[in-house]
Amino acid sequence: MSTLRLEDLRQYSDTLRTREGEAINVRFVEPRDTDELQHYFRSLSTGSRYNRFFGAISELPGSLLREFLDIGARERFTMVATKMVDGFETIVAEARYAFHAETSALEFGLSVNNRWQGHGIATALLKNLECRAAALGAEHIFGDTLRSNQTMISLARKSGFAFVNHPDDWKLVRFDKEISAAPKDIPCASWRLAALSRQAVSPSASA
Repeated sequence: MSTLRLEDLRQYSDTLRTREGEAINVRFVEPRDTDELQHYFRSLSTGSRYNRFFGAISELPGSLLREFLDIGARERFTMVATKMVDGFETIVAEARYAFHAETSALEFGLSVNNRWQGHGIATALLKNLECRAAALGAEHIFGDTLRSNQTMISLARKSGFAFVNHPDDWKLVRFDKEISAAPKDIPCASWRLAALSRQAVSPSASA
């Protein structure tokens, strides 16, 4: 991940819009988010947490919380979507992704706070993830979800993903989408710059 300046993560922030036009800030998680991130997961419904982690948890275990906060470790990244609520920056959604250089694929998972579901945040977040995938040189972006999670399946279908059987677990379904954007075609400005920087460092790298 040599083309990402991890000492200055805020340069990789983006402003997204809800279906109603409200601004949502998307950025990498920071150490200051520890308590708010834990509060976010505790506030999800039991079903939403089960869908996100494929199991029953009430909060992030300490080891997993540390992994979420360790940006760049093993090519894994956590981003949060925030908006101002009653004067406070509040996490309304999150996504975690990993770039697998050996397969040129970006794997992701995401969730949206139950209060903010239905506002188009997940759709906007998924488009932003596609920008990040293209900037890293990914040729595919994919995710896994429970076969019972019709909300995520519908989102993936509307976003142009194809569905395949999961290779390891019959309870899951995998959705995959080909990435074919060149750096200059990436719609997110901050990630277009990252892609162009990556191309300058390694002109032969696919993007």
